[in-house]
Amino acid sequence: MSAALTPADRDLLLRLLRLPTAGPLETGPGGPAPRLREAQSEYARAAGETGFRTVLHACADPADLERPDVPAPVREARGTPGFLADQPSLVLRLGPDLPTARTVMFNVHLDTVAGEQPVHFDGRCFHGRGAIDAKGPAVALLAGVRAARALRPALGRDVGVLIQAVAGEEGGAMGVLGTRPLVERGHTGRLNVFCEPTGLRFLPRSTAAMTARVAVEGADAIDDRPADGHNASVLLGFLAQHLGRALDHHAARGAVCVAGVRTGDLHNRVYGTGSLLLNLSYASATAGRLLEAAVHEALDEGLDLFAKDFGDSALFGRTAADARNITRLEWLKRGLPVLDDRDPWGHALLRGAGIRPWPSEEPAFTCDAIWMARVADACTVVLGPGDLSANNAHAQGEFARADELDAFAAAVTRLLLAFTDDAVGSP
Repeated sequence: MSAALTPADRDLLLRLLRLPTAGPLETGPGGPAPRLREAQSEYARAAGETGFRTVLHACADPADLERPDVPAPVREARGTPGFLADQPSLVLRLGPDLPTARTVMFNVHLDTVAGEQPVHFDGRCFHGRGAIDAKGPAVALLAGVRAARALRPALGRDVGVLIQAVAGEEGGAMGVLGTRPLVERGHTGRLNVFCEPTGLRFLPRSTAAMTARVAVEGADAIDDRPADGHNASVLLGFLAQHLGRALDHHAARGAVCVAGVRTGDLHNRVYGTGSLLLNLSYASATAGRLLEAAVHEALDEGLDLFAKDFGDSALFGRTAADARNITRLEWLKRGLPVLDDRDPWGHALLRGAGIRPWPSEEPAFTCDAIWMARVADACTVVLGPGDLSANNAHAQGEFARADELDAFAAAVTRLLLAFTDDAVGSP
């Protein structure tokens, strides 16, 4: 039986792409409520045709967001009406409740980054927000399971399949309201596959990310007397350049993103307050601590240099004199785990299924797989079709080629056949 997507699968993907599912951390205050619950219900109905049943379809417990490592944007937004209610997660199971040793878990996310795009299929590619990250892989996953089940009756009887279709993967939530609660409640398997674009190579690592905010809190001024206030635009611009240079050599060990700078929008005002964001990934706890220390050191150095360079400036003398007092560094997110899976059984199984490993020298990326880092007796990898960059996953023009999705479905089929044969023996 072919694992390729059927016309019904393609219709399902187009329906999912037409449902806006970007969460509130992506769309911002006042943004439209995501239609994630509706998308998950569509997905559950389609999965039911392959024999899946719904185990859970609910939002996280508010207590899940009370923990100290919950990212600051989530803590700030948790009291917003609808924040949790609009972001449920779904767990589907194929087969009876079975021991973890006989269960494979797949994790997909149906939330997306913000920015709606025209949805269509041009005969070769699916276009729309979430096409590759990760609604397309989610639909291909069902096609792969369906084909595997047709070839191995034991699948769904003696071997179980779990699917987590989660919220809160995008927007910096880092899975604390989706994947983490599901993992901690035991919805995992002996083999766990997080469906993210990897070019059909299995990636046994996942970095974690931390977010720093450099905040300036000085005094505003009018444009007629610009020297009377603190100029946060000039100070933050200087610090952005300095931090970019100072942290450049850390890029070899993780992604260093000097991100948004914001002060204000008007042309006739000196803004005394503003912020600069940095997003930093790391592949080990040690690397994370070193990078955190490097940010503090670089900021200290940047403030000294600014005071020296602008100390005699007519326009920015006050800003230079007070730079250290009006600037502070705060961490919106840090201390999250990283995944470094070294399960020889699982890696051999994946290779035996014809799935190549991700090159060891190629950097990993951040995804919800980090929450499997502390789960014992579990092999966890990231595996999916396409490429985050080449398929414009977080940019304009996101797409997924139909042949990429078909190939992922075929890989899922081979992997499930290999797991089933390993667990209960070949037919």
